[in-house]
Amino acid sequence: MDARLGVESMPTTRSKMLPAIVRILGYAGLIPFIGLAFMVQLADSPNDLIALESLVAYGAVIASFLGALHWGACFKTIGESTQNRWLDHSVWIWGIMPALIAWLAIHIFIPLALLLLAATLVVQRVIDQNTYRYYFTSPDTASAFLTMRTHLTVVAAICLIWAGLTSLVRNA
Repeated sequence: MDARLGVESMPTTRSKMLPAIVRILGYAGLIPFIGLAFMVQLADSPNDLIALESLVAYGAVIASFLGALHWGACFKTIGESTQNRWLDHSVWIWGIMPALIAWLAIHIFIPLALLLLAATLVVQRVIDQNTYRYYFTSPDTASAFLTMRTHLTVVAAICLIWAGLTSLVRNA
């Protein structure tokens, strides 16, 4: 168990518990984060500004998507009383919060928006550590998914923070 991340360390073979398409699309989702973060660093103006705006937009889309996963997972129990406050009430509220934060991010100063989106992704991952157990029938699959989510969150957050801080330094 890796206590820092809140997930079990597992050999690569256990990651195979996730369908290949989930792993491929999940990790491919990092391409815009990495590519746009490099463009912010390397592109001339105005392309660096276009990359910044695109990175905010993509970060907002991903944060919203991760919130929507909660809604999607809970549709299977809709109409049933689960006697579980998370599934009956809180999940619906939490599921919409990332979209609202993302909407705010696209309207504020870009460097701060990038930092806000990075923080949102990290907070989502921390909360998901305790909530995804309700959505998976197999603890091993849940662990494999959360391990992948940790990898994705770390890389995405680093890209957002790196671009945000670079932009702040350039504008100082």
